[in-house]
Amino acid sequence: MQGRKLRMGMIGGGKDAFIGAIHRIALNMDGQVELVAGALSINPEIAIESGTDLFLDKDRIYTDYKVMLEKEAAMPAEKRIDFVSIVTPNFVHYAPAIMALEKGFHVAIEKPITFSLEEAKSLKEKVDETGMTLLLTHTYTGYPMIKQAKEMIRSGMFGKIRKVYAEYPQGWLSQFIEGSNKQAAWRTDPKRSGAAGAMGDIGTHAFNMAEYVTGLKVAKICADLNIMVEGRMLDDDGAVFLKFDNGATGVLMATQVAAGEENNVKIRVYGETGGLEWKQEDANSLLVKWLNKPTEIYRGGAGYLGSFAKHNCRTPAGHPEGYLEAFANHYRNFVLTVRARINNEQPKPEWLDFPGVDEGIRGMAFIENVVKGGKSDKKWTEFEV
Repeated sequence: MQGRKLRMGMIGGGKDAFIGAIHRIALNMDGQVELVAGALSINPEIAIESGTDLFLDKDRIYTDYKVMLEKEAAMPAEKRIDFVSIVTPNFVHYAPAIMALEKGFHVAIEKPITFSLEEAKSLKEKVDETGMTLLLTHTYTGYPMIKQAKEMIRSGMFGKIRKVYAEYPQGWLSQFIEGSNKQAAWRTDPKRSGAAGAMGDIGTHAFNMAEYVTGLKVAKICADLNIMVEGRMLDDDGAVFLKFDNGATGVLMATQVAAGEENNVKIRVYGETGGLEWKQEDANSLLVKWLNKPTEIYRGGAGYLGSFAKHNCRTPAGHPEGYLEAFANHYRNFVLTVRARINNEQPKPEWLDFPGVDEGIRGMAFIENVVKGGKSDKKWTEFEV
């Protein structure tokens, strides 16, 4: 494919942030993107310091994302950015994304996609209207063995899917640290995080993984949300019973008060003749379990994997690939797709395999349905989008 590096501008993600640096590592991994502009903080001093530390040209370090998008859009085609990466807290996702799309820029955005379901639906309308491409960075579906799991289930080798378990335990909010920890402060603040705490922050990852791997859609839920730490404003613990559109049942657990846990994301799926299990703590292994024969272990980098897993493997078998590589896989597929469309070429199916605005809408619907269901006296509530 003929082309060049894509030029990117970043909104948020300055030196006082966490996820911005992760995005930059991921997008740099394949040498396909160049960060050329940034409005990296709402604090002008931090924005300038952060841009300087990243060696951005002085005239492309901005202290206001609106100014950045206006000025970048006015630049000649051979200089202006191709897309923006939005890595701000949840309440500052929608407005910059809408403006970027209107200015003709593709968008990469942190999850959850917006502050509300209404905003997510509005954002989809803008994506459809402009024809631009949007990446939503649900990291965990970027792992090669998660893609292998999806392919195996899609092939029908396990028969009809009957049971799904998705888990995301963390322990970092086991104590009240909102007063001293910036990440804890905004993630537990309903004015900045949204309607949910743990369920919005990490529950959406478990939900996205469950629907992605199985290819099924959640149709009904029975939710229980809890605030375990005194003084906290949003849920820090919860569980949801799930019913899928094919009749399968499931359980989703997300908690940030499991003291001692780090990020042990895990999924188990069972069909009529077998099932599979994956966990992030052993990300290169996929356990494949059978009713009448021994369990098999599929490994990343192996020649027997399907095309989607192979496309997203970066090293030979036995060399660990983890969180940063999974993150980078989403960016690479997004960039390959954007470049193909710039060149009026058809993206390959493996390139199109990244989460976008539709997954964003499902994620926001999950948040709103779980919060509503957690307050309801009904045992089961319909999953409404």
